[in-house]
Amino acid sequence: MERMSGGCQCGRVRFTADVEPGDAYACHCGMCRKATGGAWAALVGVEMDSIRWDGKPDWHQSSAIAHRPFCSHCGTPLGFAYLEDMSRIDLTIGSFDEPARFRPGKNFAVETMLPDWADITHLPGQRSDENVDFVRRWHEAGVEPAG
Repeated sequence: MERMSGGCQCGRVRFTADVEPGDAYACHCGMCRKATGGAWAALVGVEMDSIRWDGKPDWHQSSAIAHRPFCSHCGTPLGFAYLEDMSRIDLTIGSFDEPARFRPGKNFAVETMLPDWADITHLPGQRSDENVDFVRRWHEAGVEPAG
């Protein structure tokens, strides 16, 4: 177990939690896709009592069985928890300060996986600092580009 920190994009909601970076997974269910706006959600399960919140997340009951913490100021999705078992919560990998430390161990809800998004490593890539318009917009805002 490692103590790791994270939070929302605007910084209003921060957290620390005891996590096992190798236990991350990709959830392909339609609820997670809608909640995160992605082709799938990257998550890691943690014990609820290991989380220390700095700033309270807002909660949305997203289905008959689950609710999801998020920041109502910036919209960052922070995870999900089953209504019947508040002893665990699955946090979004992208909300951690060091998401590259996580390693996916499995796929969940593979019956609804979007096959064209399962492996995109063969597609051409572009670094953000190679996109002139992206860099220009950040410089005009008076800050260094966020990657």
